[in-house]
Amino acid sequence: MTKTSKRILWKGAISFGLVHIPVALHSATEEQGLNFDWLDKRTMDPVGYKRINKKTGKDVPKENIVKGIEYEEGNYVVLSTEEIRSAYPKTSQTIEIECFVPVDSIPFVYLERPYYISPINKGAKVYALLREILNKTGEAGVAKVVIQTKQHLAVLIPCGPALVLNLLRWSDEIRTWNDLDLPAEGSKAAGLTEKEIKMGEQLVRDMSGDWDPEQFSDSFKEQILHLVEEKVKAGETETVTQVDAVEPGESAKIYDLTEMLQRSLKGRKTSKTIAEKSPSLKPRSPVKAVKKTSAKTKKGVSRATSKSG
Repeated sequence: MTKTSKRILWKGAISFGLVHIPVALHSATEEQGLNFDWLDKRTMDPVGYKRINKKTGKDVPKENIVKGIEYEEGNYVVLSTEEIRSAYPKTSQTIEIECFVPVDSIPFVYLERPYYISPINKGAKVYALLREILNKTGEAGVAKVVIQTKQHLAVLIPCGPALVLNLLRWSDEIRTWNDLDLPAEGSKAAGLTEKEIKMGEQLVRDMSGDWDPEQFSDSFKEQILHLVEEKVKAGETETVTQVDAVEPGESAKIYDLTEMLQRSLKGRKTSKTIAEKSPSLKPRSPVKAVKKTSAKTKKGVSRATSKSG
């Protein structure tokens, strides 16, 4: 496991009801894959990708390139830069919690990328309150957040002393298993005998142990890095120009916790009273928007993400 990076991606706030928790967003992962850059072997200059017309093979000037969406095979709708820019979500740098759901009700296939959340601007107490409430209730906060002009669905989950914001895949990004040739659920339906079940359980017990991610490694990467080390020792190295990092944004304000909780609860009671008097105005529960899954599909996110940091 690599060291924690204190670099702040952006500063903003967690928001639910009228409660705002000023926080900073940190990357919880670090890409360790190998990147093979293209270089000109004659000069060791970087080699980039050219804009080529796939039909003529000729270069296309930047000013002649437009962006299009293929709505059916061979037919496109061209969108201008202004039209695309106007569709970008507003960058609020707020983690807006829309509802709370049981942490084990989110299938692990939805999990995409984790980020650590840390309190700033004297927000530690409010941060700790939300963390402990989520731990006690077994709930997770489903939220929307904008990162680099792209809107994401996310889930806020307590993990040890930290709150982890795990980006989720949208529902239309998850492929169904309905068209796969899968065995029926249940041991009897799958044709498994009691003896086979017991032998399988014994094998699992014999191979069981504590989770230790450091005992697993990428053999390909290790071999490549070994070759790199040998070339470094032999003096076969070249110089590459580095790119400067982007500075984080501004921070959010902090609000009084007790006052915000009281106002949020009061607002919810008022909305509930109005809904009871006017059934047509009764809001739809946001929890129902989360897809239900079978008992076997509902893998515990707490298990799948407890070591995400």
